[in-house]
This record gives sequence, C-alpha cells and structure tokens, in this order.
Amino acid sequence: MMQKWRNESFVDVVNLILGAWLFATPWFYGFASGAAGWNAWIMGGLIALLAIAALAAFAEWEEWINLLLGLWVLVAPWALGFAGNVGAMGNHVAVGIVVAALAAIELWLVHRKPPHVHA
Repeated sequence: MMQKWRNESFVDVVNLILGAWLFATPWFYGFASGAAGWNAWIMGGLIALLAIAALAAFAEWEEWINLLLGLWVLVAPWALGFAGNVGAMGNHVAVGIVVAALAAIELWLVHRKPPHVHA
C-alpha cells in the first residue's frame, strides 16, 4: 500500500511544487502587473489545489484537468500577449510543459495497467 501511494503521489508532489513556483514567479521576476501575473497566480493556484486534491484521493479527472491547465500555461504567453516578457514566458512555458507531460504520463500509466483482480 505504501509503495502504491509513493508511486502515485510523486507526480502530485511535483505538481504542487510547480504550482507554488508558478504562483510565486510574478514577484520573483517582476511581472506582477498585467495578464502574465494574473495568469501565473490563477493557474499556479489551480495546479497546486489539484495536486493537493490528488494527494488526498487520486481521481483520473484531476489528471485530465492538469493536462488542460498545463497546455494553457504553455500557450498563455502568446494567447495573452506577454511573449515579449522573457521571465514570464520562460516560466510559463517550462511549467506548462512539465505539468502537461506529467499529466499525460500519469494518464498513460493509468490506462496501460490492467485493473488488479483480488481473490
């Protein structure tokens, strides 16, 4: 049981860290005003909240939402017009790629494993 918890929770712990990082970056990199800051705060908070929910009780829907959030964070610099801000763009792209990739990998693993049959 403990091994299963560790394997499933590792991705969620990473997402919690990434969400907190994205939430804090507007202050670290000086883009707290405007769309970049608001997007980082909202998306970082949502990613962190989903990670906490997944740590409490894993559900597949959380990974689907994380995949969508990661993809949005990845494209947000161009969609919201802050691609010229190197700090904001770099953080959004990096966090977006990692969150989306981790969600995709976890979804793949969930669907790859056959369900366990208990005797």
